[in-house]
Amino acid sequence: MNYLAHLLLSGPDPDWQLGGLLGDFVKGPLKGERPETIEAGMRLHRRIDLLSDQHPAFIAALTRLGPQWRRLGGIGLDIWFDHLLAKTWPQWHPQTLETFTHQCWSNFRNRREYIPANAQAFIQRAEQFKLLPGYREVAVIQRTLERVGNRLRRPHPLEQLIPLFQAHSTALEQDFQSLFTDLSQQATLFRQDYFRQNRLRQD
Repeated sequence: MNYLAHLLLSGPDPDWQLGGLLGDFVKGPLKGERPETIEAGMRLHRRIDLLSDQHPAFIAALTRLGPQWRRLGGIGLDIWFDHLLAKTWPQWHPQTLETFTHQCWSNFRNRREYIPANAQAFIQRAEQFKLLPGYREVAVIQRTLERVGNRLRRPHPLEQLIPLFQAHSTALEQDFQSLFTDLSQQATLFRQDYFRQNRLRQD
């Protein structure tokens, strides 16, 4: 899953949402350097990534791209699935996508001390260019794939995936619906279990 999916799956709490975003920027063990709720969101991010990579719908989607994309296709799919999420946003959240992302960036400004420089740079660019609402547009996804492909250790033209995504559009939309429905349920269970355990510790 990519940025937009992780923000949504983190639930309504701004700390969890920030953790959901930081999961793409902070690697290694979590040692309590940030508030517990932010690190809980980071743990949820890692759980979602693990579940997604193993999910039958994600594996089916990756198979559709052909063996030449077995290694890097998952990176492209994560971004394409954000495109599909943005296109179907009203199905998943009552707020508009613009309102949701604006609130996220606004809330994160109050938590700047916990955000590393690379994530700060992304947030600034995403807010300035309305990047996540722009994910509805294929042209924005193509530019995103180009940037990501150029940042790989061995640069690769990930934008070449676009014709494959479009050729398999109906099947990939079905794969996304199955995957995201399950991930939404698992994310809710993860958050519920966290709060239940927290209450037990307090009692």
